[in-house]
Amino acid sequence: MPFAPRPHFPSAIARRARTGLAAAAIAALTAGCTHPPAGPKAAAGAPAAALPAGAEAPPAPTPCPKGLPAAARCLSGQDSAGAHYLIAIPADWNGTLVLHAHGGPTLGAPRLSRTVEDLERWAVVPRAGYAWAGSTYRQGGVAVHAAAEDTERLRRIFVQHVAAPRMTLLHGQSWGASVAAVGASLFTDDGHGKRPYDGVLLTSGVLAGGSRAYDFRLDLRVIYQALCANHPLPAEPQYPLWMGLLPDATLKPADLKRRVDGCLGLDRPAAQRTAAQQSRVQTIVQTVRIRESAIHGHLNWATWHFQDIVQRRTGGANPFGNRGAVYTGSSDDAALNRSVQRYRADPQAVATFARDTDPDGRIPVPVLAVHGVDDPTAFVEMEDSFRRTMERAGTAGHLVQTFTADKSHSYLTDAAYPTLLAALGQWVRGGPAPTPAGIAAQCPGVQATFGGECRFLPGYRPQPLEPRVTPRERP
Repeated sequence: MPFAPRPHFPSAIARRARTGLAAAAIAALTAGCTHPPAGPKAAAGAPAAALPAGAEAPPAPTPCPKGLPAAARCLSGQDSAGAHYLIAIPADWNGTLVLHAHGGPTLGAPRLSRTVEDLERWAVVPRAGYAWAGSTYRQGGVAVHAAAEDTERLRRIFVQHVAAPRMTLLHGQSWGASVAAVGASLFTDDGHGKRPYDGVLLTSGVLAGGSRAYDFRLDLRVIYQALCANHPLPAEPQYPLWMGLLPDATLKPADLKRRVDGCLGLDRPAAQRTAAQQSRVQTIVQTVRIRESAIHGHLNWATWHFQDIVQRRTGGANPFGNRGAVYTGSSDDAALNRSVQRYRADPQAVATFARDTDPDGRIPVPVLAVHGVDDPTAFVEMEDSFRRTMERAGTAGHLVQTFTADKSHSYLTDAAYPTLLAALGQWVRGGPAPTPAGIAAQCPGVQATFGGECRFLPGYRPQPLEPRVTPRERP
């Protein structure tokens, strides 16, 4: 797609060193970076993709959300596919664009408010001197390739109507990390013989692919139903639990919460639950290996996201199975395994879902990943799966993974993101690949400027996803 870029670099770009990074951190990150800038060598056979050419309307000025630098400039618009987007450019822009792929995914029609929330959450990015751009995506639901296309379309809008960045970093958060990982291997040429993305940052990523990442949520559905028998209720139409819900179901999240609280007592302290309620909670925690506080959230995803996947992505066929799974950790594993419902995944549905959601690892640019080791939403073991994906693609040399002591999923700390972006930027410019120890060492200097905590664990290595998620038969 042809572009007509209009360079627009603020005069402050010459003052990149004051983007908020402490001088000591910059000096350490740039030490030894004397060879010409170059990213890792592209993998042979890396795919390329093209979006349909079409005119995109320019964005319009809009008030900046809270938390941004006072002199920042914000723009918003709606692209030709229907996705809303938001752009923020600080007055002292350092010339790097951070293109944000959000997580979730959100269900329902896209709303600009989702991207406003993302920019408020990652306000530290423009505070550190980076331009930031995020798309709502054109549709809600679990559609990875479409979201990757929408993110790339936003990059083109930025180049065409705002500025030509010196560097573009693709940031994927949570489910958006799979969007970024897929997009970075789909879009490898900007139409002018250059890489559209110079580097990729993946944070708290759901990186095992849809063919693996959702298994434990089916386990939660079948174990919860065996214990509680209220989702669906006996008097309601019965359906296979891999469907999430029947297409015409009217169940709301508040309705499901009442059922869950009635069975498990999650709305009260453990000491106030009945013995039966506490026993059911412990069975779920120990067999599905999730936190008690995460049960509601994962059960919601295993309801409405499963419904979206089955009804809108696999044509009503089953992409999830638990044949051969042997659940352990309850007070009576034999009884539990006899009582759970068993499903065989449809091979074609699995293949269809995998084609859309599974990263192939053929990413020709530097990739830096970070993950909290006690993430309650996206298991840290998914990072082991992603490393193996990159190894199979022959691109493991493009990947550096680091880990933190965080117990949260949606956001790490204000010190973490500028540290990671600086490390990735230096790698892209031709410096040596960062190391977990080096990143941990740089964080305190960044912390002095931005606050937050430094929780990097340079010695940590994740275990395989199995047996964290119970093994099962595969099509």
